[in-house]
Amino acid sequence: MKVKDIKIEQLETAANMLKAMSHPVRIAILSILEEGKKLTVTEIYEKLKIEQSATSHHLGILKDKGILASKRDGKNTFYFLKHDSLSKIIECISNCPV
Repeated sequence: MKVKDIKIEQLETAANMLKAMSHPVRIAILSILEEGKKLTVTEIYEKLKIEQSATSHHLGILKDKGILASKRDGKNTFYFLKHDSLSKIIECISNCPV
């Protein structure tokens, strides 16, 4: 694939997703949701030892940018990775020369 073959919309979406991921708390959230885990806000903030409001804020950003999805079950909302390909993206980034 060549640069000219990339669609601008796809590039903007990817850039927005990477920008949203590039925060230490969001990276930590993604790492605990790897491998198909579905967790509530409470489970996430307890594991990360941060405030509930901060956790909700970061989850909202990740969901807004299409990285996470959520499903309501009674009083609980479970968050999970929207795409299984996230690990491929992270592997690709980690192999890129800086």
